[in-house]
Amino acid sequence: MTRIPPKSKQCKGNHNSNFFEGCGKEVYDRKYGLCPYCFWEWMQTTDEGHEHYKKQFIPKVEKRAKATIRRKNKEQREKLKSISRLIQETRVPFQKWIRLRDANEGCISCETTSAKIWHAGHYFKAELFTGLIFNEMNCNKQCEKCNTFLDGNESGYRKGLVKKYGEEAVQELEVIADSLRKHKYSREELKEIKTEYQKKLRE
Repeated sequence: MTRIPPKSKQCKGNHNSNFFEGCGKEVYDRKYGLCPYCFWEWMQTTDEGHEHYKKQFIPKVEKRAKATIRRKNKEQREKLKSISRLIQETRVPFQKWIRLRDANEGCISCETTSAKIWHAGHYFKAELFTGLIFNEMNCNKQCEKCNTFLDGNESGYRKGLVKKYGEEAVQELEVIADSLRKHKYSREELKEIKTEYQKKLRE
């Protein structure tokens, strides 16, 4: 479809500008019937213009300034956060997504479906195998009893993994575990992971 270009109009002001005398030029962009130059002159030289400036422009400038300050403060706070803090923050959307992914399944370790509290438990513990913290196979829905009171219930967990993913896949996970035991995340890497799982949650 062909877009019809806007028609130019004469800069001569209207009732909003108390019929401030414009320059009379034909322009496309007008405010209160005035071209940008005359509109600025109207705000600077008339009482009505001063009031408009105070009500419309100053609040916008102040709002932008406050938004800029908030953004800079947020960026500064992010820079001051430790990697361990960023890991914990990234785990929130990741583990929430795990629980949603496994919503129709029972506990990976004991297969119960009646637990009141559900966790996203790791087969290879997150505090010992940092490179597997965000491995989707290594993290599964687990009841509070197995994850907390039975220290992960590793024997039951492995049986659940084999049932869910197969023996070969579990063995592959166990092979790569040692090489990922001391993985060091960068800030950018954690930011990307966090963004990825926030997006998955929205979807």
